[in-house]
Amino acid sequence: MKTSELQKNIKQGKIFIYPTDTVYGLGCDAENVEAVARIKEIKKRDKDKPLSVIAPSVEWINENLIVDVDLDKYLPGPYTVVLKKKDPGFLGWVSGGGSLGVRIPDNNLTKNIQKSKTPFITTSVNLSGQPNIKSIDEIPKEIRDKVDVVIDGGVLDGNPSTLIINGKEIRR
Repeated sequence: MKTSELQKNIKQGKIFIYPTDTVYGLGCDAENVEAVARIKEIKKRDKDKPLSVIAPSVEWINENLIVDVDLDKYLPGPYTVVLKKKDPGFLGWVSGGGSLGVRIPDNNLTKNIQKSKTPFITTSVNLSGQPNIKSIDEIPKEIRDKVDVVIDGGVLDGNPSTLIINGKEIRR
């Protein structure tokens, strides 16, 4: 998919299945409240459980979050860094608490997503509580039928990102 088409689809609120550097993700424009609600519905996820975002840039992270770790150590890479929000209401429909998980997966698709200059939801494509998805073939039909765009990145390693909370690594 061309970068311009990808950006247009993001801005239109489309729901994506896409490869990250760890597992297949389910995503959309994080600023689009309706699209974020659709993701939670597709995953059968508790509406109050927070989601994470692919940050448009490290500058965006610094503008909106209180950075208490060396981001260069973790981003880009297979990590989700959980940071406190400068404004607790910021992206409240994504993460209702005072913090937000941010990722910058280390792959070319992420670079193209970042060109949209908007935060992009990143959550595993599996139903809540089910195993992570390593290939498009493993995605349940009930999920595939509810998304707008599927980007096949081949078979992935299948390990979820490592959480970084208060500077500590938490493997999932």
